[in-house]
Amino acid sequence: MLQVAVDWLTYSVLKISPESHWGAAINFFVYDSVKIMLLLFVMIAVIGFLRSFVSQQKVKIWITQKKGWGNFFASIFGAVTPFCSCSSIPLFISFLDAGVPLGATFSFLITSPLINEYLVVLMIGFFGWKITLAYVISGMVIGTLAGMVLGRMKLEEYIEKDITAAQDKEAQCQIEPMKMKQRVVFGLNEAICIVKKLWIWVLVGVGMGAVIHNYVPQEAVHAIVSKTGYFSVPLAVLIGVPMYGSCAAIVPIAVVLFQKGFPLGTALAFMMAVAALSLPEAIMLRRAMKLKLIAIFFGITTLGIIFTGYVFNFLQKILA
Repeated sequence: MLQVAVDWLTYSVLKISPESHWGAAINFFVYDSVKIMLLLFVMIAVIGFLRSFVSQQKVKIWITQKKGWGNFFASIFGAVTPFCSCSSIPLFISFLDAGVPLGATFSFLITSPLINEYLVVLMIGFFGWKITLAYVISGMVIGTLAGMVLGRMKLEEYIEKDITAAQDKEAQCQIEPMKMKQRVVFGLNEAICIVKKLWIWVLVGVGMGAVIHNYVPQEAVHAIVSKTGYFSVPLAVLIGVPMYGSCAAIVPIAVVLFQKGFPLGTALAFMMAVAALSLPEAIMLRRAMKLKLIAIFFGITTLGIIFTGYVFNFLQKILA
């Protein structure tokens, strides 16, 4: 139904030839933009409603008490919070201040930007449910295992001594007991708030994807992949780490690269690196930890993403 409406708008109303690259790019852009906006709003509203039943204070207590499962539960909490890498840091610091084990806080910090509701919605819309499910599982594994490794390395000495979380801000994050109508309104307001922040990134990402999809020859992509060979995954990660951008912009680009011939793991590893690791994040983390710990954190997370990229490349025939 949506595709029919977009075809009518593009080719009948705007009188753009469907045979031209320009017409195909406009059609691609309008269809994917509308589809993703609708999916984002609905899914974020639903997940926001469900999250209204859990307060951050209870999560902190739960993670601290469940010593054997703390990293896993921290990863789950990271997965259901709608934060980018930089937005996760204030909550990461408040966790440290509350006495949550360092390894568990890292599990949250890694998983939060890798997996969130709007990224999952975007991936389902672009990649389908099988690849999305595999991505979510891999993100949880990276966050849990990397957090466990960092926790066992006894790196607390590299945390800045003067960290203090603003308790008044933390209190604002707590979700007070609500009635059912308030929970519905909470979900809708969260959907509106997040879509307002993301819509420009969605348009930018889909626009770049439309250009790549319709103007970049597939032969050129294959030439790039063939020249890098087995090193395509670490190269994609190293390119992605210094970059900073919203997942709403990166996902459409990653899927078009995949459709053009990039291996699945290479495209997803690039997306993971942009989402989870960035220079602005490193600068913000300097407030909480010393440079050596930042380097260790980035190094272990980068290795986890590279390994996951190779796994996805190996499983591509099964997932795609």
